[in-house]
Amino acid sequence: MDRQYSTRADPALSRLPASDGIFCNGVICRRGRSLRDGRDIVARGAAHVHIRAVAQDGTEFRRINERAVGVALCFYSFDAGRSFTGAQRMPTIVLAMLTLSWSADRVFAHGPETYSNHPSWTFDPWIIIPLLVLGVPYAVGSVVLRRRATVGRSLRQLRSLSFLGGWLTIAAALASPLHWLGERLLCFHMIEHEILMAVSAPLLVVARPIGTLLWSLPREVRAAAGRLLNRPAVSLTWAWLTTGRNATLVHGIAIWAWHAPILFDAAVTSAPIHRLQHLSFLLTAVLFWWSVLWRSNAGLAAWHLFVTMLHTSILGALMALAPRVLYHQPQPATVAAWDLTPLEDQQLAGLIMWVPAATIYAAAALALIARWIRRSSETGRCGDAVRAI
Repeated sequence: MDRQYSTRADPALSRLPASDGIFCNGVICRRGRSLRDGRDIVARGAAHVHIRAVAQDGTEFRRINERAVGVALCFYSFDAGRSFTGAQRMPTIVLAMLTLSWSADRVFAHGPETYSNHPSWTFDPWIIIPLLVLGVPYAVGSVVLRRRATVGRSLRQLRSLSFLGGWLTIAAALASPLHWLGERLLCFHMIEHEILMAVSAPLLVVARPIGTLLWSLPREVRAAAGRLLNRPAVSLTWAWLTTGRNATLVHGIAIWAWHAPILFDAAVTSAPIHRLQHLSFLLTAVLFWWSVLWRSNAGLAAWHLFVTMLHTSILGALMALAPRVLYHQPQPATVAAWDLTPLEDQQLAGLIMWVPAATIYAAAALALIARWIRRSSETGRCGDAVRAI
């Protein structure tokens, strides 16, 4: 529920407009606020027949719903009037996605395999549709939460900005002219990969978008999705994958495996394999950054960042210092059009992985180390104060 309710995450609460969770003599209400149409939100710790809601203009409203939550707590919920109900969300999401997909298909009728001699946008439906599936529900969920919730708005705004940054950088890496350049030069192809792994993935992880995405769904579907995500098999699998050691290992295997010459050349020449490569880079990077930012303590997270920085720097150095060409795609003729030799293009790609990408991991590791030291010093001062007492 993302702090919206202070009692518990129960499907019965979805019809009660958001409260500040003030418990005073068994009463829960909004702190000095009313519904959009002026009605108060009232709940009592025990059921009483004469409980009613009174609008600011004095109009009385009858109790229309009573649900037992917990042991002895009954909520008296009222229709919020012009709220964006769950029944309206799915048609809105589907209509928006169909409209955007149809528009893209009409404007770019030649499809994703259009080639030109000038940088152009790439509108591959295998890229555009997943971006819409991720972006449109998140936008709808953000609107719903902004209307319903009254606390934690600044935190949600920061997370929304983080999600927007992650979404836009994915679009820039896979659909902008950068992707067009990446099909012709290995160095730009490497920039795509580093954006996905070192920029987009941490931004999405900071946003923690699952809760907002669930709020774009109708109440019944949202409750079913919540039960599915809370199943022991799902929870244990996610916990295992996001353990620092496992996430670092899985992410490292994906990076090194896909940079093996045979797989890398296959990804450049085959569109399905190329999509699978990008997807594996992004998903394993999300697991890695989730373990760093949300699962591990600051010191251990810094260690995993250092390990990742080290092995990616080694891979970049091997590419940059190799005496011969390791990758035969893109074709030499394509590279020559940019006044580069295939070896020079490979050296530039290796330098991009070696220096800029490693700098991002190093900066994140240093920030976590500083946080770890600060917390350790604060804990030490508290211990000294206790011993002095």
